[in-house]
Order: sequence, then structure tokens, then C-alpha cells
Amino acid sequence: MRVIVTRPQPEADQWVRALREAGNDALALPLIRVLPAADCGAVRRAWEHLAGYDAVMFVSGNAVEQFFALKPTLAPVFNAQAAIKTRAFVTGPGSFSALLRVHAQAQCIDMPERDAAQFDSEALWSVVCSRVHPGYRVLIVRGSVGSDVPGDAGQGRDWFAKQVRAAGGTVDFVVAYQRCAPELGLDDRALVAAAAADGSLWLFSSSEAIANLAAAVPGLAWQHARALVTHARIGQAASQAGFGTVLVSRPTLADLMASIESMQ
Repeated sequence: MRVIVTRPQPEADQWVRALREAGNDALALPLIRVLPAADCGAVRRAWEHLAGYDAVMFVSGNAVEQFFALKPTLAPVFNAQAAIKTRAFVTGPGSFSALLRVHAQAQCIDMPERDAAQFDSEALWSVVCSRVHPGYRVLIVRGSVGSDVPGDAGQGRDWFAKQVRAAGGTVDFVVAYQRCAPELGLDDRALVAAAAADGSLWLFSSSEAIANLAAAVPGLAWQHARALVTHARIGQAASQAGFGTVLVSRPTLADLMASIESMQ
């Protein structure tokens, strides 16, 4: 069975490599392109005022990487010995690993337990809600779709921000990257058409990737296609797009591989 990995690069190639090492036939077809923020000045200003925040929430590994790409040289953060005591909030192990790669210390990062049923804003909130009190300040680092969104706005699910505000805290946003739909060439379109009906397994970690796929090949029937998704909300998007079989898995590679094995 062929597994089609739709994550952005470089994560797509990383997952393909891991799946192939485990004996799976996998290939990358990224359905989201990640680009630097259109307004890099907003990110630089966020760095200048970072000490004024109690916590920074990164919505993804891309948010970490693109935010730290503009880090001032002498700006130590998320370090127990640093003067800045701002904490980092992440929803899962991918973003946690991204923070470790930019030299953040694990003891300065809050995330759901690794055996949590799901890695999402709800799971993160259950971990950090006791920290948030009136006056608590949170900066959310996220992306935008395309380049027409102001640098301090962005797009994404606002559930976590609503919880912070309900607890008396304040929330600011900064856009650290853009998410864009890829341009599929003729070979890619041929692959998509074949994989919609030949038993291939589509691996989705974003509802946006499903929307980009549907927009790229309008009218293609998906009732014979199979999708493995990393969250129930993504599963709903796959079902609405017409995928005949949808299976939900935790987003760790070990769980995904177990799910793939169960679908062989």
C-alpha cells in the first residue's frame, strides 16, 4: 500500500523517510507551502517586547522555526538561567522538538503529556490553565493564508485565546509565516487522480491540506479514497471532501505506523 504524505516540507520528507525505514511505500506530495511572513517587522517587534509576555504559544513547528529565524543574536529566551522568564506553550511533540532545536530548555516548555489522547489546544489548556490569571499576557505565534493578512493578525483557530481571555488574561498575535497552496504540475495531477482510486492511503495533518487538494482537482471523486488523519476535526474535513474511508490517529509516527499497519 502506498502512503501519500501531504505535510509541508521539510516535514514531508522526514515522515516519508521514517515510513520507508519501517517498510512502507511512501512518497511526499506537500499540499501546503510555508513561506516567511510578509511583514518581518512584526516578528522583530514581537522579539523586542517578548519580556513583557508571561508565555508564548507556538501553534506549530513552523511557527517556532520561522519566529526564531528572526531572533536577535543576544535574545536568550526559554532558558532557566535567562533574565526573561517567559514560558513556551506548544500543543505537541513536533513543536516541542522544534523548540529544542533552537536551544530552548525543556523545563521552560509546557505541552500536553506525551500519552495524551490528542495533541491540541484543549489538551494544552488542561496543562497550563492553572498558570493563567488576570493580567497574564500570552503571545500566540501563528501563520496566515497568503500574504494579504496584517502582520499582527494571522489566521487560525482561536479557541485557546478565548480561554486565556475568559480567565482574565490578554492575548496578542503575531504572524511568523505564510501558508500557501502549492501549484500541482501535470505529473502531480496524474498521481492525485490515480491515488484517488487505487487504494493509496492519504496522510493528512491539516484540514487546509484537504481544502487545497480539493481546490487543485475540482470534480474529482474521492469515494474510493482512504485518508488517515491526525485529529477528529481533520477527519470531518476529509469526510466532507468525500473520502470513503477515514481513520483518525494520534499524530506520533509510532501511532501513525500502527494505524497504517491496521489498514494493510
